[in-house]
Amino acid sequence: MTATIGPVKANPYLWPYDGTVDVSRTALICIDWQTDFCGKGGYVDSMGYDIELTRAGLPATARLLEHVRGLGMLVIHTREGHDPDLSDLPPNKRWRSAQIGAEIGSDGPCGRILIKGEPGWEIVPEVAPLPGEVLVDKPGKGAFYATNLDLVLRTHGITHLILTGITTDVCVHTTMREANDRGYECLILSDCTGATDPSNHTAALHMVTMQGGVFGCVATSDDVIAATEPSDHPARHPEND
Repeated sequence: MTATIGPVKANPYLWPYDGTVDVSRTALICIDWQTDFCGKGGYVDSMGYDIELTRAGLPATARLLEHVRGLGMLVIHTREGHDPDLSDLPPNKRWRSAQIGAEIGSDGPCGRILIKGEPGWEIVPEVAPLPGEVLVDKPGKGAFYATNLDLVLRTHGITHLILTGITTDVCVHTTMREANDRGYECLILSDCTGATDPSNHTAALHMVTMQGGVFGCVATSDDVIAATEPSDHPARHPEND
C-alpha cells in the first residue's frame, strides 16, 4: 500500500474528482522557479516588476516539496529558456522583451537573459531539484509544448497533477490548460504560485473555478498536506533512481 491524497478541500469541488488518488499516480510540477523570474537581477526584475510578488509562493512550495518527497511522489521541475544561438526564440517574443527593456539573449546582471546555462536560468536554491528529480526545459510558456513532459508523465503512470510555480497567469496557467486537454486531473495551489500583478494572480485562479472547474481545482498546500494519508513503506529517494 502506498500513500494517498484526497479528497482535498478545494474550489469548486473536492479534489480529485475520483475521490482519492495514489501518490504513485500523482506528480508535483514546480514551474519556472528560476532566478530570471523571481531573483534579483533576473528577467522579471529587469522589466521593473516587484519580485516579492513572484517570490511569494516560495516558502509554501518548499514546505510542500519536503512533504511530497517524503511520500515518494514524482517531482518535476521546469525551466523556460532558449538556446545560446537563439535559434529557438521566436522573433516576436524577442521583440516584445526588447520593448520592455529586458531583451531575451541580452546581457544582464545574471548573465544572458533567459538563456540556457546562464545563472538567471537556474532554479533558486529554496526549491532546487534533488538528484534524480525530473527537469523539463521548455522554450515557451506551456510545459507540454516542444518538450517530453507528456511522455515522462505517461511513462510513470501519472494521471493527476499538482501545480506550483510562476507566473500564475502565464506559464502555470498555460501548463494547466495543456494538461487539462490531455486528460490530467489538475490542482493549482494558490499559496504556491505568484504573478507580477496581484489582480492577474487572483483572476487566473478564479478562471480555474468557472464552469464547475473548467481546468481543475484551486487549493492550498495546507489543504494537500491535510488530505494525505501516510504510507506504510519507505519513501522513494530520487537520488537512488
